[in-house]
Amino acid sequence: MKILFTGGGTAGHIFPIIAIAREIKRIYPEPNLQFFYLGPRDEFSQILLSQEEINVKHVFSGKIRRYFDWKSPFQNLIDVLFKIPLGILQAFFYIFFLAPDLTFSKGGFGSIPAVMASWFLKVPIFLHESDISPGLSNRFLSKFALEVFVSFPKTEYFKPSKIILVGNPIRREILEGSKEEAQKLFKLSGTKPVILILGGSQGAQRINDKILEILPELLKNFEIIHQSGEKNFEEVKAESRVILPEELASFYHLFPFLNEEELKQAYAACDLVVSRAGSGSIFEIAAARKPSILIPLSEAAQNHQFKNAYAYAEKGATIVLEEANFTPHFFLEKLRYLFFRPPSEVRDEAKPQRSEELEKMQKAAEEFSKPLAAQTIASYLIEFLK
Repeated sequence: MKILFTGGGTAGHIFPIIAIAREIKRIYPEPNLQFFYLGPRDEFSQILLSQEEINVKHVFSGKIRRYFDWKSPFQNLIDVLFKIPLGILQAFFYIFFLAPDLTFSKGGFGSIPAVMASWFLKVPIFLHESDISPGLSNRFLSKFALEVFVSFPKTEYFKPSKIILVGNPIRREILEGSKEEAQKLFKLSGTKPVILILGGSQGAQRINDKILEILPELLKNFEIIHQSGEKNFEEVKAESRVILPEELASFYHLFPFLNEEELKQAYAACDLVVSRAGSGSIFEIAAARKPSILIPLSEAAQNHQFKNAYAYAEKGATIVLEEANFTPHFFLEKLRYLFFRPPSEVRDEAKPQRSEELEKMQKAAEEFSKPLAAQTIASYLIEFLK
């Protein structure tokens, strides 16, 4: 049995593929099971997928840039006239000789060559859409898919007859951390609430900058695990060393990127997550049953991070803080309000407690979560192939 995966190449595409591949192996542990991936060249994806015994092949891919500068019209022309057609041709020959039993696409422009070639060769195609508002590529590719798995109940654009609501696939392993192991791994003091700050796999410079502005004040009340992003790590590290007094430095735990082991322990240890509003992050946070503050990326295509965040906030599981309102001291006061305001029936100011709002957010996150999304998709694909 051969299953071909494809996707755009970012963490939001790759981690769900890994989650589904692992679940298929659990359900169907047969020696003839083979996984392949066809997508754009990306070192991050290459390493992660190869670790899962997924054979990786690269093809040319392009995209339509909807921002306007002097280069984008020429880049779009090159991609549409040359890169995408060449990628489809490469994918056609690869898939022709591979002869997969089905193609599963996680979306993104990087998936266009594999999906189009699969359609030409009559390979069954399944698509997953993470966001409420699909990108241009998935809107186009959904026409060729037998079924479209979606994460949110009110996903836009797709034909209702094609939609299967499952949630966003997450790796079940990231839910297996423990506070004891986390305390050892991060050398946590255990004396303050722990805030986990995530900016996505690439980090988020604007979030980093705002955190650094108030970092000494933050660390007086909180312990911070901060994923800064590989590109920003050295800069954040250098600046934090300058601004932090020695007595607070031990409460700040900075990482360029949290690998799977670190991430699962961070989720176990934290009391609240601060994150962008990508679907993958939202569903991981929900499955981990953590309260959160979401800061949607303002430049996200189709405004999908805003829509994701507010759909999640409707359930009462998060607070949405738009970047225009993400001022350092407002953010700090919001955290203090959540963690040091006693419940209404408790008025002993000497013993501050978690607010009722945090408890409600945690319960709402658990109700929203769909931790079995990867298993559901895996079961569906196996049943289709039997």
